[in-house]
Amino acid sequence: MIRVEGLVKQYGRTQALRALSFAVPQGSLFGFVGPNGAGKTTTLRILATLLEPSAGRAWVGDAEVTRDRARVRELVGYMPDFFGVYEDLTVREYLDFYGRAYGIPAPRRGRVADDLLELMDLAAKRDEYVEGLSRGMKQRLGLARCLIHDPPVLLLDEPASGLDPGARIEMREVLRELQRMGKTVIISSHILPELAELCNVVGIVDHGQMVALGTVEEIVAQLGAQRRIEVRVLDRAEEAAALLRDQPEVRDLETEDRLVRVDFQGDDAAMHRVLRGLVEAGIPVTAFGAISRGLEDIFLTITRNSNEG
Repeated sequence: MIRVEGLVKQYGRTQALRALSFAVPQGSLFGFVGPNGAGKTTTLRILATLLEPSAGRAWVGDAEVTRDRARVRELVGYMPDFFGVYEDLTVREYLDFYGRAYGIPAPRRGRVADDLLELMDLAAKRDEYVEGLSRGMKQRLGLARCLIHDPPVLLLDEPASGLDPGARIEMREVLRELQRMGKTVIISSHILPELAELCNVVGIVDHGQMVALGTVEEIVAQLGAQRRIEVRVLDRAEEAAALLRDQPEVRDLETEDRLVRVDFQGDDAAMHRVLRGLVEAGIPVTAFGAISRGLEDIFLTITRNSNEG
Protein backbone atom coordinates (compact mmCIF):
# COMPACT_ATOMS: atom_id res chain seq x y z
CA MET A 1 0.00 0.00 0.00
CA ILE A 2 2.90 2.34 0.77
CA ARG A 3 6.26 2.17 -0.94
CA VAL A 4 9.27 4.41 -0.26
CA GLU A 5 12.40 4.21 -2.41
CA GLY A 6 15.59 6.11 -1.69
CA LEU A 7 14.02 9.15 -0.06
CA VAL A 8 16.42 12.01 0.60
CA LYS A 9 15.54 15.30 2.29
CA GLN A 10 18.13 18.03 2.61
CA TYR A 11 17.70 21.15 4.76
CA GLY A 12 20.73 23.27 3.91
CA ARG A 13 23.68 21.29 5.24
CA THR A 14 21.46 18.97 7.26
CA GLN A 15 20.34 15.71 5.68
CA ALA A 16 17.13 14.62 7.39
CA LEU A 17 16.62 11.53 5.21
CA ARG A 18 19.41 9.47 3.68
CA ALA A 19 18.15 7.14 0.93
CA LEU A 20 15.33 5.83 3.14
CA SER A 21 13.46 2.83 1.72
CA PHE A 22 10.67 0.63 3.10
CA ALA A 23 7.26 -0.78 2.20
CA VAL A 24 4.04 -1.14 4.19
CA PRO A 25 1.58 -3.85 3.07
CA GLN A 26 -2.12 -3.09 2.88
CA GLY A 27 -3.94 -3.54 6.19
CA SER A 28 -0.78 -3.28 8.30
CA LEU A 29 -0.25 -1.46 11.56
CA PHE A 30 3.28 -0.23 10.91
CA GLY A 31 5.31 1.18 13.80
CA PHE A 32 7.74 3.86 12.64
CA VAL A 33 10.17 4.14 15.55
CA GLY A 34 13.22 6.27 16.14
CA PRO A 35 14.79 8.89 18.39
CA ASN A 36 13.62 12.47 18.18
CA GLY A 37 15.14 14.00 15.04
CA ALA A 38 15.56 10.62 13.31
CA GLY A 39 13.47 11.61 10.27
CA LYS A 40 10.05 10.18 11.18
CA THR A 41 8.05 13.39 10.88
CA THR A 42 9.85 14.40 7.68
CA THR A 43 8.93 11.05 6.11
CA LEU A 44 5.27 11.31 7.11
CA ARG A 45 5.04 14.86 5.78
CA ILE A 46 6.45 13.73 2.45
CA LEU A 47 3.91 10.89 2.30
CA ALA A 48 1.16 13.39 3.11
CA THR A 49 2.37 15.65 0.22
CA LEU A 50 3.27 18.46 2.64
CA LEU A 51 7.00 18.31 1.83
CA GLU A 52 8.92 17.75 -1.39
CA PRO A 53 11.71 15.17 -1.16
CA SER A 54 15.15 16.25 -2.35
CA ALA A 55 15.50 12.89 -4.11
CA GLY A 56 13.82 9.51 -4.22
CA ARG A 57 10.21 8.52 -4.75
CA ALA A 58 7.23 7.35 -2.70
CA TRP A 59 3.82 5.91 -3.51
CA VAL A 60 0.52 5.58 -1.69
CA GLY A 61 -1.34 2.88 -3.54
CA ASP A 62 -0.64 3.58 -7.20
CA ALA A 63 -0.31 7.36 -6.67
CA GLU A 64 3.18 8.90 -6.63
CA VAL A 65 3.37 11.55 -3.93
CA THR A 66 5.07 14.28 -5.99
CA ARG A 67 3.15 13.72 -9.24
CA ASP A 68 -0.39 12.94 -8.10
CA ARG A 69 -0.89 14.98 -4.95
CA ALA A 70 -4.65 15.31 -5.25
CA ARG A 71 -5.08 11.54 -5.44
CA VAL A 72 -2.68 10.96 -2.53
CA ARG A 73 -4.67 13.40 -0.38
CA GLU A 74 -7.82 11.42 -1.11
CA LEU A 75 -6.08 8.24 0.05
CA VAL A 76 -4.41 9.63 3.18
CA GLY A 77 -5.53 10.90 6.56
CA TYR A 78 -2.66 12.73 8.27
CA MET A 79 -2.50 13.53 11.98
CA PRO A 80 0.54 15.65 12.90
CA ASP A 81 2.23 15.44 16.27
CA PHE A 82 0.87 18.89 17.14
CA PHE A 83 -2.40 19.94 15.54
CA GLY A 84 -4.65 22.89 16.16
CA VAL A 85 -8.29 22.56 17.10
CA TYR A 86 -10.98 25.20 16.76
CA GLU A 87 -11.94 25.41 20.40
CA ASP A 88 -14.98 27.66 19.91
CA LEU A 89 -16.72 24.97 17.86
CA THR A 90 -18.67 22.06 19.25
CA VAL A 91 -17.34 18.58 18.59
CA ARG A 92 -20.05 17.98 15.95
CA GLU A 93 -19.40 21.37 14.29
CA TYR A 94 -15.68 20.61 14.16
CA LEU A 95 -16.20 17.44 12.15
CA ASP A 96 -18.83 19.13 9.99
CA PHE A 97 -16.33 21.86 9.11
CA TYR A 98 -13.79 19.34 7.85
CA GLY A 99 -16.47 17.38 6.05
CA ARG A 100 -17.35 20.54 4.14
CA ALA A 101 -13.66 21.08 3.34
CA TYR A 102 -13.59 17.63 1.71
CA GLY A 103 -16.74 18.38 -0.27
CA ILE A 104 -18.90 15.77 1.47
CA PRO A 105 -22.63 16.48 0.83
CA ALA A 106 -24.58 17.67 3.88
CA PRO A 107 -26.81 14.59 4.49
CA ARG A 108 -23.86 12.19 4.24
CA ARG A 109 -21.65 14.55 6.25
CA GLY A 110 -23.95 14.28 9.25
CA ARG A 111 -24.07 10.48 9.11
CA VAL A 112 -20.29 10.21 8.78
CA ALA A 113 -19.71 12.58 11.71
CA ASP A 114 -22.09 10.63 13.94
CA ASP A 115 -20.49 7.31 12.98
CA LEU A 116 -17.01 8.66 13.75
CA LEU A 117 -18.10 10.01 17.12
CA GLU A 118 -19.44 6.55 17.97
CA LEU A 119 -16.19 4.93 16.83
CA MET A 120 -14.11 7.32 18.93
CA ASP A 121 -16.43 7.05 21.95
CA LEU A 122 -17.21 10.75 21.71
CA ALA A 123 -20.95 10.57 20.95
CA ALA A 124 -21.81 11.87 24.41
CA LYS A 125 -19.61 14.93 23.77
CA ARG A 126 -21.06 15.85 20.35
CA ASP A 127 -22.62 19.14 21.56
CA GLU A 128 -19.79 20.17 23.88
CA TYR A 129 -17.17 22.72 22.89
CA VAL A 130 -13.79 21.42 21.86
CA GLU A 131 -12.06 23.59 24.46
CA GLY A 132 -13.72 21.56 27.22
CA LEU A 133 -12.33 18.21 26.07
CA SER A 134 -9.50 16.42 27.79
CA ARG A 135 -6.18 15.87 26.01
CA GLY A 136 -7.12 12.27 25.21
CA MET A 137 -10.50 13.29 23.82
CA LYS A 138 -8.89 15.94 21.62
CA GLN A 139 -6.50 13.30 20.26
CA ARG A 140 -9.44 11.03 19.42
CA LEU A 141 -11.26 13.95 17.81
CA GLY A 142 -8.16 14.68 15.74
CA LEU A 143 -8.14 11.06 14.61
CA ALA A 144 -11.83 11.33 13.71
CA ARG A 145 -10.97 14.38 11.58
CA CYS A 146 -8.39 12.26 9.68
CA LEU A 147 -11.13 9.73 8.93
CA ILE A 148 -13.83 12.15 7.76
CA HIS A 149 -13.19 11.35 4.07
CA ASP A 150 -12.75 7.60 4.77
CA PRO A 151 -9.13 7.29 3.59
CA PRO A 152 -7.61 3.79 3.36
CA VAL A 153 -4.28 5.04 4.78
CA LEU A 154 -3.61 6.85 8.08
CA LEU A 155 -0.34 8.61 8.90
CA LEU A 156 -0.25 9.27 12.64
CA ASP A 157 2.67 11.20 14.08
CA GLU A 158 3.04 10.44 17.82
CA PRO A 159 -0.73 9.97 18.35
CA ALA A 160 -0.28 8.99 22.01
CA SER A 161 1.94 11.98 22.84
CA GLY A 162 1.01 13.57 26.15
CA LEU A 163 -1.68 11.03 26.99
CA ASP A 164 -2.07 9.46 30.41
CA PRO A 165 -1.93 5.63 30.67
CA GLY A 166 -5.71 5.24 30.47
CA ALA A 167 -5.97 7.42 27.37
CA ARG A 168 -3.09 5.50 25.76
CA ILE A 169 -4.96 2.23 26.23
CA GLU A 170 -8.09 3.78 24.69
CA MET A 171 -6.07 5.02 21.73
CA ARG A 172 -4.57 1.56 21.18
CA GLU A 173 -8.03 0.00 21.11
CA VAL A 174 -9.19 2.56 18.53
CA LEU A 175 -6.16 1.82 16.34
CA ARG A 176 -6.78 -1.93 16.54
CA GLU A 177 -10.38 -1.34 15.47
CA LEU A 178 -9.19 0.74 12.50
CA GLN A 179 -6.96 -2.14 11.43
CA ARG A 180 -9.90 -4.53 11.70
CA MET A 181 -11.74 -2.14 9.36
CA GLY A 182 -8.97 -2.67 6.79
CA LYS A 183 -7.09 0.61 7.22
CA THR A 184 -3.35 0.76 6.64
CA VAL A 185 -1.82 2.70 9.54
CA ILE A 186 1.65 4.13 10.07
CA ILE A 187 2.24 5.22 13.66
CA SER A 188 5.40 7.09 14.58
CA SER A 189 6.88 7.05 18.06
CA HIS A 190 10.23 7.44 19.79
CA ILE A 191 9.35 4.61 22.19
CA LEU A 192 9.64 1.04 20.89
CA PRO A 193 7.78 -0.74 23.74
CA GLU A 194 4.80 1.56 23.14
CA LEU A 195 4.28 0.02 19.69
CA ALA A 196 5.60 -3.50 20.24
CA GLU A 197 2.27 -5.09 21.19
CA LEU A 198 0.23 -3.01 18.76
CA CYS A 199 2.08 -3.14 15.45
CA ASN A 200 2.59 -6.21 13.29
CA VAL A 201 5.61 -4.61 11.57
CA VAL A 202 8.16 -2.18 13.03
CA GLY A 203 10.75 -0.06 11.26
CA ILE A 204 13.47 1.57 13.34
CA VAL A 205 14.93 4.69 11.75
CA ASP A 206 17.92 6.71 12.93
CA HIS A 207 19.74 9.61 11.29
CA GLY A 208 17.39 9.34 8.33
CA GLN A 209 18.17 5.68 7.59
CA MET A 210 16.26 2.46 8.24
CA VAL A 211 18.41 0.45 10.65
CA ALA A 212 16.02 -2.43 11.41
CA LEU A 213 12.79 -3.65 9.82
CA GLY A 214 10.44 -6.53 10.60
CA THR A 215 8.29 -7.87 13.39
CA VAL A 216 9.55 -7.24 16.92
CA GLU A 217 10.49 -10.92 17.08
CA GLU A 218 12.49 -10.66 13.84
CA ILE A 219 14.29 -7.54 15.07
CA VAL A 220 15.19 -9.30 18.30
CA ALA A 221 16.42 -12.27 16.24
CA GLN A 222 18.64 -9.93 14.20
CA LEU A 223 20.44 -9.23 17.48
CA GLY A 224 20.36 -12.87 18.53
CA ALA A 225 24.12 -13.24 18.23
CA GLN A 226 24.66 -10.10 20.29
CA ARG A 227 23.89 -10.76 23.93
CA ARG A 228 24.25 -8.75 27.09
CA ILE A 229 26.75 -10.47 29.41
CA GLU A 230 26.99 -9.59 33.09
CA VAL A 231 30.17 -10.31 35.09
CA ARG A 232 30.16 -9.82 38.86
CA VAL A 233 33.46 -9.82 40.78
CA LEU A 234 34.59 -9.51 44.39
CA ASP A 235 37.10 -6.82 43.39
CA ARG A 236 39.45 -5.82 40.52
CA ALA A 237 36.50 -4.77 38.37
CA GLU A 238 38.67 -2.41 36.32
CA GLU A 239 41.08 -5.25 35.49
CA ALA A 240 38.15 -7.42 34.46
CA ALA A 241 36.85 -4.61 32.27
CA ALA A 242 40.24 -4.17 30.62
CA LEU A 243 40.48 -7.87 29.83
CA LEU A 244 36.96 -7.96 28.45
CA ARG A 245 37.54 -4.84 26.36
CA ASP A 246 40.35 -6.66 24.53
CA GLN A 247 38.06 -9.52 23.44
CA PRO A 248 37.04 -9.39 19.76
CA GLU A 249 33.44 -10.40 20.59
CA VAL A 250 32.88 -7.43 22.93
CA ARG A 251 31.02 -4.54 21.28
CA ASP A 252 30.27 -2.27 24.22
CA LEU A 253 31.14 -2.22 27.91
CA GLU A 254 30.03 -0.49 31.09
CA THR A 255 31.07 -0.88 34.71
CA GLU A 256 29.16 -0.32 37.92
CA ASP A 257 30.92 -0.93 41.25
CA ARG A 258 31.75 -4.68 41.15
CA LEU A 259 29.70 -5.31 38.02
CA VAL A 260 30.78 -5.30 34.36
CA ARG A 261 28.22 -5.52 31.53
CA VAL A 262 29.14 -6.05 27.91
CA ASP A 263 27.35 -6.47 24.58
CA PHE A 264 28.78 -9.76 23.42
CA GLN A 265 28.70 -10.96 19.83
CA GLY A 266 29.67 -14.61 20.10
CA ASP A 267 28.45 -18.12 20.84
CA ASP A 268 28.57 -20.16 24.06
CA ALA A 269 32.06 -21.45 23.26
CA ALA A 270 33.32 -17.87 23.01
CA MET A 271 31.64 -17.03 26.32
CA HIS A 272 33.39 -20.00 27.96
CA ARG A 273 36.75 -18.90 26.57
CA VAL A 274 36.29 -15.39 27.95
CA LEU A 275 35.27 -16.70 31.39
CA ARG A 276 38.28 -19.02 31.46
CA GLY A 277 40.54 -16.08 30.59
CA LEU A 278 39.18 -14.06 33.52
CA VAL A 279 39.68 -16.95 35.94
CA GLU A 280 43.21 -17.68 34.67
CA ALA A 281 44.05 -14.01 35.19
CA GLY A 282 43.10 -14.39 38.85
CA ILE A 283 39.97 -12.21 38.64
CA PRO A 284 37.63 -13.27 41.51
CA VAL A 285 34.47 -13.86 39.42
CA THR A 286 31.34 -14.56 41.51
CA ALA A 287 28.75 -14.57 38.70
CA PHE A 288 28.92 -14.75 34.92
CA GLY A 289 26.12 -15.13 32.36
CA ALA A 290 23.72 -13.66 29.81
CA ILE A 291 20.92 -11.42 31.04
CA SER A 292 17.56 -10.82 29.38
CA ARG A 293 17.25 -7.71 27.26
CA GLY A 294 14.17 -5.51 27.20
CA LEU A 295 12.83 -3.78 24.13
CA GLU A 296 14.18 -0.42 25.28
CA ASP A 297 17.63 -1.95 25.61
CA ILE A 298 17.38 -3.43 22.11
CA PHE A 299 16.23 -0.09 20.70
CA LEU A 300 19.13 1.74 22.33
CA THR A 301 21.59 -0.87 21.04
CA ILE A 302 20.33 -0.58 17.46
CA THR A 303 20.42 3.20 17.40
CA ARG A 304 23.78 3.34 19.19
CA ASN A 305 25.29 0.99 16.63
CA SER A 306 23.92 3.12 13.78
CA ASN A 307 25.51 6.20 15.33
CA GLU A 308 28.87 4.46 15.57
CA GLY A 309 28.61 3.30 11.98
